[in-house]
Amino acid sequence: MPVVDAWMQHPTLRHSNHEMFASLRRWTGMEVLERELPVEVTLAALAEADVDIALSSAWYGPQGALTDNDELAAFVARSGGRLRGVAGVDLTRPVAAVRELRRAVGELGFVALRIVPWLWQLPPTDRLYYPLYAACVELGVPFCTQVGHTGPMRPSETGRPIPYIDQVALDFPELTIVCGHIGYPWTTEMIAVADKHPGVYIDTSAYTTRRYPPELVDYLRGRGRRKVLFGSNYPMITPRRALEHLAELDLDEETTELFLSGNARRVFRLGDHS
Repeated sequence: MPVVDAWMQHPTLRHSNHEMFASLRRWTGMEVLERELPVEVTLAALAEADVDIALSSAWYGPQGALTDNDELAAFVARSGGRLRGVAGVDLTRPVAAVRELRRAVGELGFVALRIVPWLWQLPPTDRLYYPLYAACVELGVPFCTQVGHTGPMRPSETGRPIPYIDQVALDFPELTIVCGHIGYPWTTEMIAVADKHPGVYIDTSAYTTRRYPPELVDYLRGRGRRKVLFGSNYPMITPRRALEHLAELDLDEETTELFLSGNARRVFRLGDHS
């Protein structure tokens, strides 16, 4: 069954080898890269799990870009349509950030914006985000963000679904928000926020299927079947490894298709969807 990976990144050396990811390298067994990773390596990892489309993100932080939008556009161009770009911006320069988002969507063809709050140590309700939310609505693209605790050695508070995602969804009811990394240990909060707001979704990146919290599995099997998207967080976790025990979730065929592909195609406007 074709797969859409809603959260991954083709790494640069600046991204993959950054000191803040040392804890993730320790947990996942990833090695420090000695040279830039060819796009073909990433495409091969996607093919192992039948990933048709992967949403690859730029990475911007307070110290500068770890993967900038133009670098990402070059990766996308070499992917044969397998990668789609997700923009990053400098959150501390709101006017320039909005202009860059408009360029990334309008000129580079990117399909979303992603900001990782712990990287900036600013919650999603900070005023610096708000011009970008309005721009996402106008451009018709989702806002992607991280929820839950922080794997890298940074504070986790910015990942709480309540009050942060709840408040943003109240302030911007037309905004589509895709919340990556499940929300653990606040998974029940995340489910409540997704239930409450039509435009809020959950993606499973950074977790293998065996590590999904039971409440998320129950939600996915039932009323949340149109609310949960597959994500891997490649290169930290490959899609094949993330999906290795998918059958143990005991999903019916319709739910499996929605989870692996249909929901992401609908939310990110990628073409055919259920």
